[in-house]
Amino acid sequence: MRQLPPLAALRAFEAAARRESFKAAAAELGVTPTAISHQIRQLEAGLGIALFARQTRKVTLTAEGRMLFPALRDALDAMAEAVDAVKRQPMRRVATLSATVAFTAKLLVPHVGSFRRLHPGWDLRLHASDDPVDVSAGEADAAIRYGLGHYPGLTTLPLLRDDFAPVCSPHLGLHRREDLPGATLIHFGWGPMAAKLSVPTWRLWAQRSGLDRFDPEGGITFNDESSAIQAAIAGQGVALLSLALVAAELASGALVQPFGPVLEGLRYDLVYPDGAEDRPPVAALRSWVTTELARHIAAPEAERQGEG
Repeated sequence: MRQLPPLAALRAFEAAARRESFKAAAAELGVTPTAISHQIRQLEAGLGIALFARQTRKVTLTAEGRMLFPALRDALDAMAEAVDAVKRQPMRRVATLSATVAFTAKLLVPHVGSFRRLHPGWDLRLHASDDPVDVSAGEADAAIRYGLGHYPGLTTLPLLRDDFAPVCSPHLGLHRREDLPGATLIHFGWGPMAAKLSVPTWRLWAQRSGLDRFDPEGGITFNDESSAIQAAIAGQGVALLSLALVAAELASGALVQPFGPVLEGLRYDLVYPDGAEDRPPVAALRSWVTTELARHIAAPEAERQGEG
C-alpha cells in the first residue's frame, strides 16, 4: 500500500516549486496564498524536513525540495496526460435488448446490422434468455416479451401477433392432414408459461383439426423452441411452430406449411419501464424495433392475413 501525503499538499508544493512563488501557485490552483502556505507547512511537518527556504519576497527550494520536485512534477504531468487521454475517448453508448432465445436467433440476429446504421456510435447488446429479465432493475434497457401483453409497471408496445401451424421440410412429402399419423411429431417445452397460459400444442391442434388417428403426445421433444425449429428444417419430423419465427424458412422453401388448421398464439411486445421512453438507449431500441426490424417481421404477417 502506498504511503503518500495528501494530494492537495503535493499539488501545492509542485506548483510553488515550479512557479517559485506561493502567490503564483495560489493563482494557478484557485486558492489563497495562505492556503498554499498552510498546505506546504503540513507537508513539511509530515515529512519532517524543510522543502523551501523562505525569504522576504521569494521562496527557494532546499536540497530536499530539489530532490522531490522533478519526480513529483513528472508524476503530475503523467496523471494529467492520462486524464486528457481518457477524456478524449468517445463515451461508449450501449443499448441492451433482451428477448427469448428463439426470437433473438430468428428475428433479431438477421437484422442486427441495421441497428448501427440507424444509430451510429451506438453498440447493441442482445441478451437471449427464455427467463424474463427485470428491466425495471436495469438488467436490460428494454425487452421483447411473449404473452398476453399485461406487464404492470412497464410500457408495452405491441409488435406482432403469433400464429402456429404444422411445418416441415418439403422432403418429407406431407401434403394432407391424413398423412400426419405416419410422421414424427416434434414438440418443444413452453416452461412455466404452459401452466399460466393456453399455449399451442399438438393436442390442441388435434382437437381443432378433428384428426384423431394419431398420438399427439408422441415423437421428439426439445426443451427449447430453437432446437425444434432446427429439427424441422433438418427433416426430422413435423413441428407445430410459430409462423413468425420461421417466416424466412417458409419464404425460402426450406420449410413448408402443408395444411392447417392454424392456431392463434400470443403476441410479442416491446416493453420498458414506465417513463423511460426518453432515455437514449430505450429510444434507440424503440426506433430500431418499430422501424427497420418491424418492417421485416411484419411482412410475413401481412402476407398471411392477405391470404386469409
